[in-house]
Amino acid sequence: MTSTSSAGTTTTVTAAASGRWTLGDLPVHRIGFGAMRLPQTGGALVPDAVPRDRDAARAVLRRAVELGVNHIDTAAFYFSPLRSANELINSALAPYADDLVITTKVGPARDLTGKWAAHARTPEALRGQVEENLRQLGRDHLDVVNLRIVGTDSIAERFGALAELRQAGLIRHLGLSNVTPAHLAEAQAIAPVVCVQNRYGIGVRPEDDAFVQDCGAQGIAFVPFYAIAAAGGQGGATGAEPAEVLAVAQAHGVGPAEVRLAWTLHQGSHVLAIPGTGDPVHLAANVAAGALSLSEDELKLLDGLHRSATTG
Repeated sequence: MTSTSSAGTTTTVTAAASGRWTLGDLPVHRIGFGAMRLPQTGGALVPDAVPRDRDAARAVLRRAVELGVNHIDTAAFYFSPLRSANELINSALAPYADDLVITTKVGPARDLTGKWAAHARTPEALRGQVEENLRQLGRDHLDVVNLRIVGTDSIAERFGALAELRQAGLIRHLGLSNVTPAHLAEAQAIAPVVCVQNRYGIGVRPEDDAFVQDCGAQGIAFVPFYAIAAAGGQGGATGAEPAEVLAVAQAHGVGPAEVRLAWTLHQGSHVLAIPGTGDPVHLAANVAAGALSLSEDELKLLDGLHRSATTG
C-alpha cells in the first residue's frame, strides 16, 4: 500500500511504521508475517490442501522482507503436499539477514499425509521437533520457540525440556502458545518467557483482555493469531464483517482486515501482529495497517463490539 503526499509523490508504508518491540534481546517491527498460509491456497493445515506455486510463495516472503518485516512466524507442521513453510523460508531468505527473527513452535504434529498426530509431550519428542525445525530452516539455533499446548494440565516437564535446549544453545528464547495465565506463571518459574501467542482479536476471547494487559505489565509480547480470520480460524476470513468494522474501514479507505490488525496493535505496545497471506497485495495492506491510527471514538466503537462477544 502506498500513500500520496501533498506534493504528489508516493511512498510505500513499511513495517517500521508499526513501531518496535524486543523479544528478549531481538528487536522486531510490530507487524510481522505468519507463514501458515504460504504452503497452500485455501484452508491451512488440512491433508488435501492445494499446494501454492513455489515461486509465488517465495516472492511473497522476499517482498515481506523488502517491506521491512523482520519477524516471521512458522512451524514444521505448516505444510501441504509438495510445500513446507520452513523450506520456503529457507530457500527464499537464506542466507538470513542479521535482523531477521524467525519464531517457530513445537508441540503439535502431523503425519506425512497431513493428518494430525499426537502432540509431542516427552523431552525426546520435543527435541526431535526442535531439530527438525533447525534442519528445515538451515540454522544452528532457533531465535524463538513457542511451546504450543492443548488443555490445561501442567506444562512444567515440556517447558523444562525446552529450557534445557535453550541452555544447550539450540534455542535463544522461549515462548508459549494457546495458554492460560497459570501456564505462563508455571513457565516463568522455569525460564524466561518472551512472548505469548494466543487466539485473540475483535470479538475473539474478550475474556482474555486482562491476560493481554498482564503480559505487557510483565514485559512479555502478546502475539494474537487469527486476528483477521476471527471465527474463520485456519480456514481464513469467511464470515460477514460487522457494521462497526465496516464503518471504520470505510472512514479510512481501507479493508476490514487492516482495521482488525490496527485494533490489536492499539491494545498495547507489547502486542505484535503476524498476519499471513500468499497475496502480495494483501501483504502490502497488512503491513500498512501498522500505520493506521484509530481515533478514541473508533476504538470505543470497536471495543464495544469486542466486549459484546461471549467467547471466541
